[in-house]
Amino acid sequence: MDYVNQKELNALSSLFPELSTVYQQQDDWSELEGRHRKFHHLISEHLRGTEFERPQRPPARDRRPPPRHRVERDAERPQRNNKPPGRPPVSYALLDSNRELIVGDYPEDRDFYYQELTSDEQVIGYFAISKRHQLIKDYELDFIAQQQSFLWGIALVVMVLVILVTLPLARHFIKPIQLFMIGMHRLAQGDYKQTLDVSRKDEFAELARDYNELARTLAENESARKRWLANISHELRTPVAILRGELEAIIDGIRKLSLEQINSSHSEVLHLERLIADLHALTSADIGGMSYRKEDVDLCDFLRSEATKLSSFVDDSSLSLHLDVPEGPCWVFADSTRLCQLLENLVANSVKYADEGTQVKISLAQDKDNSQVVITVEDDGGGVEEHHLPHLFEHLYRVDSSRNRATGGTGLGLSICSHIVSAHNGSISAHKSSLGGLAINIKLPVIQG
Repeated sequence: MDYVNQKELNALSSLFPELSTVYQQQDDWSELEGRHRKFHHLISEHLRGTEFERPQRPPARDRRPPPRHRVERDAERPQRNNKPPGRPPVSYALLDSNRELIVGDYPEDRDFYYQELTSDEQVIGYFAISKRHQLIKDYELDFIAQQQSFLWGIALVVMVLVILVTLPLARHFIKPIQLFMIGMHRLAQGDYKQTLDVSRKDEFAELARDYNELARTLAENESARKRWLANISHELRTPVAILRGELEAIIDGIRKLSLEQINSSHSEVLHLERLIADLHALTSADIGGMSYRKEDVDLCDFLRSEATKLSSFVDDSSLSLHLDVPEGPCWVFADSTRLCQLLENLVANSVKYADEGTQVKISLAQDKDNSQVVITVEDDGGGVEEHHLPHLFEHLYRVDSSRNRATGGTGLGLSICSHIVSAHNGSISAHKSSLGGLAINIKLPVIQG
């Protein structure tokens, strides 16, 4: 309706300059005041040829009154639907600048559009046209019917397109989600040995990669947990079984109680005590129970002092201790007590397993950008095979369990060293030594400037 009303107002746009010209002739509206026929004739002229063209009135001869006898005959007939003639569907009016009626039809029960009429940039009046509230012409009804047909057709086409697009798109998104749901359910059931194969190049591919990494990590942790429990039970069972056997042999009279038997049992108790102490230290490190009191430490002075204390221990093992430390200071933020524990474990490890070796070497060097310092503890013993190197810092991992038990080791010393280094924001790794044996490299961050 607004479209039709605006279109009719546009059709009359050429009338407005003409009305302004009529006003300018007398400088008022006296030329049109009360002259309804002339006013409507002007409107009809400007609407001619448009869809708003007003129907022509019949000629004057056709508007003569009917014969008298016809009037009398019609008067005798009963009147049906005797209603007053309807008001024209559209009302036009000319108003002055105060919106007072000059000419035309201006009923109060209708809403109007107002078009300003100006002269010399001053408002001289308004042309009022009533708003349509219903469609009455065939072309208007045809337009609405046509638009409805178009809308139904468009809606049908859009629905078909939506179905054709959304169904493959939904499968494109739902399929990987279903795979993730199944995979997560399996993970919750403890099935960690699985992977998702999502052949895509979007965020789902990244999520699948992270999922596979998570499953692999959980599988490794589960394997490490089972190995950890098996190793602990094995390590605890061995000294207990030896003690039980020796004590039962003494009780049954198979062996006589002697100082030798007591010393043997005592050594197993000491081994069991060391194992329990190392387990306690390691579990404390895992849960953050190892305390650290860090301060600025000069590693050069620290290593010189520790080398002096460890030299006698190394000399007793028919090995020699060599120290390679630069002259200048090298500051790190660390706990000197934990560093001492770290260094003693590494040197003791080299002394125990450096078969046929002659020396243990401690060296200190800085990396190229001076952001880290590298401490290396190495020997010239038999070393460790390449495939064992990545696992040396795992709990209870042993290259040769019988030899470790014979030397009194628990298999937890390097794990404790790894926790100490991690607590200092560093890293620890095992490599082949240039001397021929095993080398342990420790990298710690240096205090800058």
